[in-house]
Amino acid sequence: MLTQTDRLGGMARRRNGTQAKDEVVATTAVDRHVGSRIRMRRTLLGMTQTALGQAVGLTFQQIQKYEKGANRVSASHLWQFGVTLDVPVSFFFDGFADQGDLPDVILEPDLCTPGEPDPMARRETLELVRAYYRIEDRGQRRRLLDLIRALAAADVPADAFLAATDA
Repeated sequence: MLTQTDRLGGMARRRNGTQAKDEVVATTAVDRHVGSRIRMRRTLLGMTQTALGQAVGLTFQQIQKYEKGANRVSASHLWQFGVTLDVPVSFFFDGFADQGDLPDVILEPDLCTPGEPDPMARRETLELVRAYYRIEDRGQRRRLLDLIRALAAADVPADAFLAATDA
C-alpha cells in the first residue's frame, strides 16, 4: 500500500519507505543539476563516460542517464563519483538553489542571458579551460588571456568599451 509521497520528487513510497519495482520514479531539478555537475567535472578532467563508468563499476549508459538527470544518483554512487573525480560530494550541489521560482543555477549577471543555459557548463567552455591549463608557459597563458579579452572587447560597442577603460 502506497501512502507517502517524497516531497522532492513526488515518488510514491510504501509505508515502510521502500519503493515497489514497478513504480516509476520521477527525477527532479536536483537530479538534473547533480548530473550536469558530474558531466562538467568528467569533461574538465578529460575522462570519457566509459572510463568513469569503469572506475565506479557502472556502464557508460548508466553514466549517460545520470548526466542527463534521467536517473537519480544514489548516495554511494555520489560518493564514488566524488572520489573518482577528486571533488567533495558537496561539489555536485554547488550552485543549486531550492527556493521556489528562482532558477536552478545562480550565475553572475554578466555571465548569462536570461533563458540561456549556464555557459560554464557548456562543453566548449570546459574544453577551452582544459586547453588553457595545458599551456605550461605562464607568460603564454597570460598573453592568450589578454588576446581573448581584446577579442571579447571588440564585440562590445565602442561607447561601452571607452566607458569601461576610463573607469
